[in-house]
Amino acid sequence: MVATLRDVARAAGVSPATASRALSSPDLVAPARRALVERAAKDLGYRPNRAARELITGRTGNLCLVVPDLANPFFAGLAKGVQARARELGHAVFVADSDEDPRLEAELVTQLGAQVDGTLLCSPRMSSAALDALVRDNPLVLVNRRHGEVPSVVIDNTDGLRQAVRHLHALGHRRIAYAGGPSGSWSDARRRDGLELAAHGLHRLEVVDLGSFTPTAVGGTAAGDLVAAAGVTAVLAYNDMVALGIVERLRVRGVGVPDDVSVVGYDDTLATLTSPRLTTLAVPLARLGRVAVDLLLDGTADADGRGVASHAPVLPVELVVRGSTAPARPVPPAEPTEAHR
Repeated sequence: MVATLRDVARAAGVSPATASRALSSPDLVAPARRALVERAAKDLGYRPNRAARELITGRTGNLCLVVPDLANPFFAGLAKGVQARARELGHAVFVADSDEDPRLEAELVTQLGAQVDGTLLCSPRMSSAALDALVRDNPLVLVNRRHGEVPSVVIDNTDGLRQAVRHLHALGHRRIAYAGGPSGSWSDARRRDGLELAAHGLHRLEVVDLGSFTPTAVGGTAAGDLVAAAGVTAVLAYNDMVALGIVERLRVRGVGVPDDVSVVGYDDTLATLTSPRLTTLAVPLARLGRVAVDLLLDGTADADGRGVASHAPVLPVELVVRGSTAPARPVPPAEPTEAHR
């Protein structure tokens, strides 16, 4: 039999009105009495009637997460973190895929806005002007993008590239390439900033910009041909999917990884699915999703139990060294020309 609010009230020894307040407006109930109600609700497996709660509070209990591409394991991992935290807080999550289309991003937020209490907009490709228009009418939290005063949570893209570049430099690499992500990606722009800062601080380091690629293995395949032609000893990829495409393309062309070229990915989602296993920057995807939910619901604790200190937290990333990077091979001396023989 499904437990009712009256069952919870009876088990806790309080009135149904007190039980209702304890579950819907806990700040209005004394802590000791609230704890009795919460314990009784948990023991009985009580679940509130969402329709009734919406009529009383004006809130749906639903959230929306809009991502560019659910086939990308980065966004799938983030979605799991969002759903886990929302479930803990008694909310459901609608997940929508914009298929890397900026116009569809805005349409999804607008269409779902009436059905949810707020939206988590992840790595949006839309313009600043389009974001401004959305913010006026929709409660939003941005994930992996900053924009004005909109609450957001991002990863430390700049420091991630700094870690990767210093690792390659320590291995003796002096000519490295960067295979970037989508041209409209906020994260890609921050990673390029980190690449430039790191390169300026290291002796005799040359960086070759290979351009922008779709954040997929297909994009990595296209980048792989440019890596082979660029005369570099290492390459930094926008994400693990691009890195895996590069590794496979280099293999087909007879270029060894890491014997001839070292490869570094970003996000640590597919790094163990290739041979050699991929050196990459590990992103705390579960924590990223949890903090985003806390920001949207004005929560006070993130995944580690610490308070969300601001409306724009920055989460660290960590270099994980595996088999796709190795010391650079010495550059062979140039063949003497006729004039020097």
